[in-house]
Amino acid sequence: MTRAWLKPVPGGVELLVLVQPRASRTKVVGEHDGRVKIALAAPPVDGEANAALIEFLADLLDVKKAQVILLDGQTGRRKRVQVAGVDAAAVELVMS
Repeated sequence: MTRAWLKPVPGGVELLVLVQPRASRTKVVGEHDGRVKIALAAPPVDGEANAALIEFLADLLDVKKAQVILLDGQTGRRKRVQVAGVDAAAVELVMS
């Protein structure tokens, strides 16, 4: 059974993410309100947190940064991200 924050889509997955900018270090914290919570060391200024999120997810899921697309939530803490080239089981395993 997949998590509420993880949705398989053709060619990859869609993630519902809650970011916590300006954390001491970047890491997956757990689940919060039906989303995977990710602490980011980057500040929420000039798109730095979004860039850090994309880079972190690409490294974590072993895909290229171009395969991680921010679909929604560019200016908020609640984001919707699509990751191409991975399956839901692999994502759930890495992020749990």
